[in-house]
Amino acid sequence: MIRGIPLNKTEIFAAYLEKTRVQIESELKKSLPTEWDMPESLRESMMYSLLAGGKRIRPILVLAAAEAVGGIAYIQAAMPVACAIEMIHTYSLIHDDLPPMDNDDYRRGKLTNHKVYGEAMAILAGDALLTHAFQQVVQSSRQYHVPAEQVLAIMDDLSTLAGAKGMVGGQAADMIGEQGITSLEQLQYIHLHKTGDLIVFSLKAGGRVAGATEQQLAALETFGRQIGLAFQIQDDVLDVIGDEQKLGKKTNSDVVMNKVTYPYFIGVEASQQEIERLTQEAKEAINSVDLKNPEQLIGIADYLMKRDH
Repeated sequence: MIRGIPLNKTEIFAAYLEKTRVQIESELKKSLPTEWDMPESLRESMMYSLLAGGKRIRPILVLAAAEAVGGIAYIQAAMPVACAIEMIHTYSLIHDDLPPMDNDDYRRGKLTNHKVYGEAMAILAGDALLTHAFQQVVQSSRQYHVPAEQVLAIMDDLSTLAGAKGMVGGQAADMIGEQGITSLEQLQYIHLHKTGDLIVFSLKAGGRVAGATEQQLAALETFGRQIGLAFQIQDDVLDVIGDEQKLGKKTNSDVVMNKVTYPYFIGVEASQQEIERLTQEAKEAINSVDLKNPEQLIGIADYLMKRDH
């Protein structure tokens, strides 16, 4: 409530997202131990991109899934895993921006890492964030006593969904696809793996921290797969009709790079309808199982469908 005016559902959820984002930012600032003896330029390069802003959707999903399965008591125990997935995501962005990949000068309205620290240091910063993510996952057991078998399952998921079978495989397919994607199915493969697999990981990892059953994990995976694809289709749409100031990057970059997208294959309106369909299926998956507090996950699905940046 603000000055006696009740908040509506959208405002309440927006406040939840902002509060959770701030909590994650605070943990990320502490995630690289100050006592570690390492080159200061490497530390600066890592933290430059890690703290460069963003919606923090993936770590928020980790915390929301933990809360959905076990309640708010599990949120803090899931925080190291939330930091880990943001490190994985950040490393992928640093490498994506490099000249041999997307050759971008700006990310989230700031100069890309290699434009500030040079290409070699940017590569090393990405490598270090990828490696440090696994150290972070271990802290859920070391600091918060999450059972070792659950942490092992999270590690297994992370190495699979962030690696050759998952995100990296999707990135490779995207790079190959620049030579000529011939079907919507090929594009869907790229979206499901390049973007969707880290979202699936985030949800399953949060669920595992809270001791999710196999049925709950399956529902979280379906939810993640559907909103992950919807998320990337929305990115495709925003690249066509989005606001450059809100996006923090130029629009129509896919067109300039000769990349095919969902709007290219089926048009903007049909793409928006597909986003709505996928979001509905995601919510149905969550509602099909017994969860302690699924409200935040449902809110995130609606938010992602309607986002403008």
